[in-house]
Amino acid sequence: MKKINTSPISGTQELLPEIQAVFDKLKTGVSEKYHAHGFLNIETPILERTEILLAKAGGDTEKQIYKVAKTNETMEDSTEALRFDHTVPLARYIVEHESDLSFPFKVCQMGENFRGERAQRGRFREFYQCDVDVNERENLPLFYDADVISTLLDAFSSFELKTPVLARISNRKILKGILSGLNLQEKSTDIYSIIDHSEKVPAEKTEAALDEIGVSSGDKEKLLAFIELNGEASKVVDGIKALGVENEILSEGLSELTEVMEMLTSDGYTNIVADMKIVRGLDYYTGTVFEFVLPEHKDIGSVCGGGRYENLAEYFTDQKFPGVGGSIGLNRLFFVLREKKLINLESEKPLDVAVVPISDKENQYAMTVASEMREKGSSATVVAGGKKLGDKMKYASKIAKSAIVIGDAEVASKKYRIKEFE
Repeated sequence: MKKINTSPISGTQELLPEIQAVFDKLKTGVSEKYHAHGFLNIETPILERTEILLAKAGGDTEKQIYKVAKTNETMEDSTEALRFDHTVPLARYIVEHESDLSFPFKVCQMGENFRGERAQRGRFREFYQCDVDVNERENLPLFYDADVISTLLDAFSSFELKTPVLARISNRKILKGILSGLNLQEKSTDIYSIIDHSEKVPAEKTEAALDEIGVSSGDKEKLLAFIELNGEASKVVDGIKALGVENEILSEGLSELTEVMEMLTSDGYTNIVADMKIVRGLDYYTGTVFEFVLPEHKDIGSVCGGGRYENLAEYFTDQKFPGVGGSIGLNRLFFVLREKKLINLESEKPLDVAVVPISDKENQYAMTVASEMREKGSSATVVAGGKKLGDKMKYASKIAKSAIVIGDAEVASKKYRIKEFE
């Protein structure tokens, strides 16, 4: 009987070794793809000054921050907190090390974040995020918008999913230009929210929400037609032009969307669409925005997202650092992929080789064989002890991809065979 509750805290992930191996494989695959695309890895501290994390935070974010107090201080006296994403720490990092960095600064961060949300199935309070960002002084070429999206698409290709991934791409300037042309700027916050939620509710509810905030019948028809536009960039651009709204901001957005889509298409990416339902909820996105989905499993929702922002570090410095970035929330993604059996959970064993001595007499040579395996680049362990050989092999099959049985003959000949487990 347990003397105390040993279950993990709600909203955290704890896996058995063979499942952890699959998670680690996904994490390694993402890291390798990020590096292959030229992103430099950094690690920022999990602990940050509370004033740094709260510089731009507000609303729910401020309520969800985990403050950290030492045993001799009250929570009110605490000046430190656990980071809730990689974006704020990146801004601080760039300001702190700006004179030592080379720009454009292409960087990836892969680590745990903490957010005091209500724990739900697939939504964690402790979660692993895999971020890529490019930042520049003053002006960042549009090329990097496509660079970030292509990097994330390649990261998903490393998962060997049993279902396709689709990148849905838009540009914030398009909707901003339309609202300006329709003189709806004062209602922009409400309209962004309505469009952002339009995919999760019936069409009549979206229409009713526009009525509720006082959008005229004519303008409502144009907005409803706008959010249904998706597909090839040229088709979407033509559909937007047909709405009869013209201004400079809109033209910039259409031009940027077309350029990003053309760069990705010319590089061979076919799993991309322009989609005007994508506006992204975070208010700092100013240009390109994107979300990845699994079209055959729409109930999952977004599995990756990001976009362009004009001034990453505006709360910490007067210098301007525009950038573009994206993030994969690995814990949630892994949860839904396991739940829907969209990844192969049987393909990974934690170790490459288990060396199995038949008795204690072979232990010394078994250690030598394990060392030889490690020198060749394999992970290896020795399964020692007085258990029967069958029991040892059963254990070995659970933790390793292959086994080497060591008996008197192997010790005498200094030769052995590797048995691959199916």
